Amino acid sequence: MPVPSDHGPFAGWLRGHAVPLTHLDPEAPLDDLEPLRDIIGGARVVAIGENSHFITEFSLMRRRILRFLVERCGFTVLAVEYGFSEGFPLDAWAQGEGTDDDLSAHLAETIPVGVDEPLRWMRRHNATASKPVRFAGIDIPAAGGSLLPALAPVADYLRQIDPETLPAVQTAMRIAGSFAGASAASAAPAWTRLATAEQDTLSAILMRLLIRFRAVEPLYVSRGDRRGYDIALRRLEAACHADYGFRAMADLFAGSGLTADTSARDVYMAGSVRWHLERSEPGTRIVLAAHNAHIQKTSVSFNGHLTGLPMGQHLHGVLGHEYFALALTSVNGHTADMRPDEKARFGFTIDDTALEPPEQGSIEAAFADAGLGLSIADLRRAHPETPGPDRVRIQSAYLHTPVIDAFDGVLNTSTSTVIDDVRRKD
Repeated sequence: MPVPSDHGPFAGWLRGHAVPLTHLDPEAPLDDLEPLRDIIGGARVVAIGENSHFITEFSLMRRRILRFLVERCGFTVLAVEYGFSEGFPLDAWAQGEGTDDDLSAHLAETIPVGVDEPLRWMRRHNATASKPVRFAGIDIPAAGGSLLPALAPVADYLRQIDPETLPAVQTAMRIAGSFAGASAASAAPAWTRLATAEQDTLSAILMRLLIRFRAVEPLYVSRGDRRGYDIALRRLEAACHADYGFRAMADLFAGSGLTADTSARDVYMAGSVRWHLERSEPGTRIVLAAHNAHIQKTSVSFNGHLTGLPMGQHLHGVLGHEYFALALTSVNGHTADMRPDEKARFGFTIDDTALEPPEQGSIEAAFADAGLGLSIADLRRAHPETPGPDRVRIQSAYLHTPVIDAFDGVLNTSTSTVIDDVRRKD
């Protein structure tokens, strides 16, 4: 456990209010997590973050919390920062379709963001549960790497419902296939090398298809059914948001980006959470797993410039106190810095970076100064006159934001380590 070094006001508050936890092991007894029941209250969506992808301790804690929320609090949906379109076969697998070995094939081409073990637990749980747990993807396709996981099933849908539009969607798929990658890190640079006419043609086709979908909704529903239409429309919207994201990122790096123009992905993810919530039975409660920077309730700024409005900000605006954002962070250890590399499998390589001592003013420094190890704090109980931290780790850097406004709770681990399998796969 860290040795207290500077008992500042917020560190002192943490010492009196943070709840120590006992286990990281997902299979360990859950009693130490019981305080979480009161912390989340009646929230319908509980978001569990992480300050970096690919961290062992965060993955273990998420799995423990998922199990607790399902087994003891009645949550029945796991929504993940994973493609909306790609999520449907994973949900079917979690409900018992196919064989246990099929999951590896489903995930073979995707970034290893830690959905495999939760899915395996869900499949085992659902085999005997009276109420199954569903899996829900919420993200744009391939983390922004390819439009094809969304457009291919849209083409299949239109082949049955509106074959007149097939030439248009096939043209869009041809262009999208020319720059498709495993993530936005590889696809975005390839998109910038497309001829301007190809970029514009793709955007125009997607927008025309989207408007047609909405304009002839009664026709499409009469030729098929409501659920098929709703899923196909949401897939097409994903392709449109991803396409918008390529332009926004290109403009940002060119120095001509519009304010907060990179928000298209986050508003799509927020909309997807609501899509799943609205189509589930009354009383459904969702566990939402995504990066801290996506679940936070405050806007994202770098160097004083507003760059994005996160998913959590949108969800908080709609759900209010029924949305709970729990950040996961660590005081010591290593983190997984993602360095762009077009030649790498996913468009980036993982640098196993040793963490520097926490910056003063950060939530991590407050936990260290309070002498706390594995523990959780309900930030909503912080006294409004107690100065709160003004920054939180994001990989090895810091995001400056009023932490007690950005998150409802923080779970701190003493240390963090990079998952070995990720370093071998990058």
